[in-house]
Amino acid sequence: MRYKLIIQPEVFEDIQQGIDWYNSRQKGLGKRFFNAVQHEYKTLRVNPGFQVRYDEVKCLPVKKFPYMIHYYINEESKTVVIMGVINTYLNPSIWEKRTGKIN
Repeated sequence: MRYKLIIQPEVFEDIQQGIDWYNSRQKGLGKRFFNAVQHEYKTLRVNPGFQVRYDEVKCLPVKKFPYMIHYYINEESKTVVIMGVINTYLNPSIWEKRTGKIN
């Protein structure tokens, strides 16, 4: 069964920041990053059952980039709620502020 993705507004900012940073390093690298994230979204639609990292939040690494997709699953509605696409090199306090939104 396929899952529906719900992407929180902050995620678009996460991705855009990554695209901008990678494009500043090498032409076209931002597009490769975006495509890698999109590929992982397809994975989550089909198989979201990855390891729980904390509370009910699961993480899926973005292949070839130091980013993790943070999400949780609502099995009743068959939805995956994506809460962040976070650079693993960033200060964890950035992510801690966002996790306060989980009930």
